[in-house]
Amino acid sequence: MQANKTTDVDEAFPACDPGVAPFGSRVLVQIRTAKKTTSGGIILVAESREIEHANTQVARVVSVGSLAFKNRNTMESWPEGSWCVPGDFVRVPRYGGDRWTVKTSDDEEAVLVIFNDLDLVGKVTGDPLAIKAFL
Repeated sequence: MQANKTTDVDEAFPACDPGVAPFGSRVLVQIRTAKKTTSGGIILVAESREIEHANTQVARVVSVGSLAFKNRNTMESWPEGSWCVPGDFVRVPRYGGDRWTVKTSDDEEAVLVIFNDLDLVGKVTGDPLAIKAFL
């Protein structure tokens, strides 16, 4: 990843302390933060950012519960292994999960969500910033 691409990802997923670790088969993710300005430098109003944020379905995996991606009857790992690990980017449902916000190091708000492992939609194998919210 190029230096500016890394900066863009860091801006979309700012560092924060979630203050919670997932139990069992749950996965903690951080939803991508909405941009503050357009590529042309226009500052986006709060309402536009809220709409984009509400529609964003890309998240970074923060942590995974000890029973996530395991057979619930035997507690053994699935043959294909874990679908994602901390640091991966995933698609998540727009609704559901347990959501809350925390302050980031630059005093912004980051949205965190805990989903059941089976609720995750898929792993993002390309650029997580290239997936656009449906407005």
